[in-house]
Amino acid sequence: MALKRPSAKYKIDRRLSLNLWGRAKSPFNKRQTAPGQHGARRGKLSDYGQQLLAKQKLRLHYGNIGERQFRRYYLEASRLRGDTGQNLIGLLERRLDAVVYRAKFVPTVFAARQFVNHGHVTVNGKRVNIPSYQVKDGDVIEVRQKSKDMGLVISALESQERNLPEYIQVDEKAKKAVFLRAPKLEDVPYAVQMEPNLVIEYYSR
Repeated sequence: MALKRPSAKYKIDRRLSLNLWGRAKSPFNKRQTAPGQHGARRGKLSDYGQQLLAKQKLRLHYGNIGERQFRRYYLEASRLRGDTGQNLIGLLERRLDAVVYRAKFVPTVFAARQFVNHGHVTVNGKRVNIPSYQVKDGDVIEVRQKSKDMGLVISALESQERNLPEYIQVDEKAKKAVFLRAPKLEDVPYAVQMEPNLVIEYYSR
């Protein structure tokens, strides 16, 4: 399910039969079937099918993370103390592009990746252009001064489509955020139900 262009993100919703990011523009809001001639013919998923779907949802929610990199997140989560599923969510939410998205500096996760790639963000005053950069507790993430007046940033912050999560403290006027802590699954404002336990089962087979 490779995604070469950000414009293809809306096709994901119909392919997975859900509004993955809770966006008003999602085509799933109008047509709740998978694309293609046989899109409406979907039977009950097997256990493996449910695990695969859970993995696809989580991987795609964060901007279509590559399979190799996503598996590395699983392996790292399994090495950490505590619940592996919760650890996985924490690692994904520590991604710099995920923090930029949750802070509402951009409208989508795909825009967040591009925004970071193009050098519009600093972490603790230093420019970081690696979307997968792991943010630590207390890190300050800020839109660079020359980028603060971008229409993309202003419209995203003004949007009522998403709420700010409690684990990120945002100063909208300064366009600055503080990552307070890694969240639990129940803290993350997913638009659809995520099942990291099934993802762990998928990789544990």
